[in-house]
Amino acid sequence: MSSPQIEAFLEMMAVERDASPHTLSAYGRDLADAEGGVDGGLMAADETAVEAWYAGLAARGLSPATQSRRRASLRQFYRFALGEGWRADDPSRRLDAPKQGRSLPHTLSREEIERLLAASAARDGAAGIRLVALVELAYASGLRVSELLALKVEAVRRDPAWLIVRGKGGKERLAPLNASAREAVKAWLTVRDAARKPQTPDSPWLFPSPIGKNALTPRRFAQLLDQAAIDAGIDPARVSPHVLRHAFATHLLEGGADLRIVQTLLGHADIATTQIYTHVATDRLSQMVRSKHPLARDD
Repeated sequence: MSSPQIEAFLEMMAVERDASPHTLSAYGRDLADAEGGVDGGLMAADETAVEAWYAGLAARGLSPATQSRRRASLRQFYRFALGEGWRADDPSRRLDAPKQGRSLPHTLSREEIERLLAASAARDGAAGIRLVALVELAYASGLRVSELLALKVEAVRRDPAWLIVRGKGGKERLAPLNASAREAVKAWLTVRDAARKPQTPDSPWLFPSPIGKNALTPRRFAQLLDQAAIDAGIDPARVSPHVLRHAFATHLLEGGADLRIVQTLLGHADIATTQIYTHVATDRLSQMVRSKHPLARDD
């Protein structure tokens, strides 16, 4: 059971900070763990006790991200306790954030992209044509899933080679469409227009939801990709709308594209965000050399 001080902190976060139920639940779990794990409890603990509890998180196998969140929760709590006059010191002030190695993005090979497209095309009727258009657009342009599903139908009516996309922070950029993606979009427009009921207003969305007046949701797109991945013999855990964006960037760099160009196409504000794809591309090229070069073979 939480202490009165923790309950008061959570109430403050809900009322004054408008914290979501998910955030409040995370704070509650983190502070309950600390309350039970720190000698003397949070209100009586000194720096040594708090640091011992925090050091034990790694020994318990908790990830750096979880350790970092628990540190943040504890520091927020003690700042609140200081402000309320419950404590005269902050025993969490010397806790250092754990070092977190940056994970490499998941991606797919060109051959896997082809299998995914073939599995998408194998779906019956309009559903298959729509899914092919979604996959082709995501892979050809590197769009974020939010950007892809927010596309208006009028943006593609004239078969453009480039799309004007409004990304994060309201910034606009150009996203390329190759011939394959443009053909997939034209096929989808034909089916989409034919399915429209007479004397009903057209949906503004390129990919409208079959239910309601909104666009297709990211969750539904992810579900469709999962099934296509299974049909293609690919682990669905490796496939998502965002993975198609990763594949776009990785395959461009493998093909020799300039890093600055890829940064612009992805809409990254900082090139350091784009540079992580160079590691993915280098790893994949190294694997190819090891498996294909005759002098790299064990036999």
